[in-house]
Amino acid sequence: MPAGRILLAVLFLIGVLGVLISDSSLYSRFIYISVSLFILTWIWTRWLVNKIWVERTARELRANVGDIFEERYKLTNNSRIPAAWIEIINQSKIPYVAGSRLLTLVMGKQKRTYNAYSWLTQRGGFQLGPTAVNIGDPFGIFTTSKTIPAQDTLVVLPMIHEIQFFPSSPGLLPGGHVIQRKSQDITPHAAGIREYVHGDAMKRIHWRTSIKRNKLMVKEFEQDPQAEVWIYLDSHKKVHYQKPYEYDELPLHNILFIKRPKLKLPPSTLEYSVSIAASLAHYFIRQRRAVGYASIGQTYNILPADRGERQEAKILETLAFVQADGAVSIAGLVSTQAMQLPRRSTVILITPTVREELLQAVDDLLLRSLHPVVVLLKAHTFGGTTGTETLINSLRERHIHVCVVNCDDDLSTVLSATAPKIQDFHSWQTPELSQ
Repeated sequence: MPAGRILLAVLFLIGVLGVLISDSSLYSRFIYISVSLFILTWIWTRWLVNKIWVERTARELRANVGDIFEERYKLTNNSRIPAAWIEIINQSKIPYVAGSRLLTLVMGKQKRTYNAYSWLTQRGGFQLGPTAVNIGDPFGIFTTSKTIPAQDTLVVLPMIHEIQFFPSSPGLLPGGHVIQRKSQDITPHAAGIREYVHGDAMKRIHWRTSIKRNKLMVKEFEQDPQAEVWIYLDSHKKVHYQKPYEYDELPLHNILFIKRPKLKLPPSTLEYSVSIAASLAHYFIRQRRAVGYASIGQTYNILPADRGERQEAKILETLAFVQADGAVSIAGLVSTQAMQLPRRSTVILITPTVREELLQAVDDLLLRSLHPVVVLLKAHTFGGTTGTETLINSLRERHIHVCVVNCDDDLSTVLSATAPKIQDFHSWQTPELSQ
């Protein structure tokens, strides 16, 4: 029971006992004061709770793991009655969430604003709320609460590590045919002319034809004969492992974000795989390559190969929700999807498996004239089983580029160190299945 309410009860009891024992008017005043305060504070808090509103806004609703998320809180007292204190509690499920504050003496018709900074340590979708608001009277007798539902959702994308080099088949296919598919980009391969549509770039207008027809006409283009890059993420639940861990407590200077905190990925093969996939997608999109993505969990996730920041956003948002809950192996994923890929495309297999099904997947890709690259996570460093070394030797016998990742490795360094020498690209022109 609040201390103010106990004091009020004691005051009322003294007044009642005093009236029964003595005829002094002092004791009756105790009763009047206690009853009046009880009624006044009850009305005060319940009136205010309906007049207080909290609004939460953010500049961006997309961020990456490791970023600092900034959110602005705006509290408005729409009543003419002042509030002695107002407690705002951020009930979002974001780890290390900030935003809870205690504000005192909020006058009538007054607005208060403040910024909250949260360190994002976990990918996924998080509602920005609900927000609990507690309002009390100055005597501590009553506390009234209300909950404001969430209005927006924050999508936390995987952590991206900068990569300097990564092996892939050459971009242009020697002697290849133009891909008969319309392109939003300007390429050397014109496909025809059509009438201008609102939103078309001015640089695509064919002025000579526009003058002849007395209306704006734009050029259409077909895609370059360029090899695609596909990222295959193994989400089979039986091959992923995770060691127990706890996030370290943030030092004071990091809590205040005077110094940007440095985040380590959890010792989980899934989290490492997702971050690797995100980093590779970011790298190849910056190289102006067409990048596709595929994985099979509870749902079949496939994003056709495309270029541009929009494609990168699609891949990252898909990766933000990937879970290790699939029942299809990496070999099953390859056999399902690889037949639809253009020849000489690069297929990057990201997996922690120690099973020989990985060799089956690689052989299948080679037979289809595709270029496999394997990012192999050492399962035993994540608390899993041994057997990775055997797979590595078998893959290298097939002349497959293998990037080996251990738990606690710096992904930027490990992934960039897998770049082949220039002369090694000659072997990518005519891939054959090793006997």
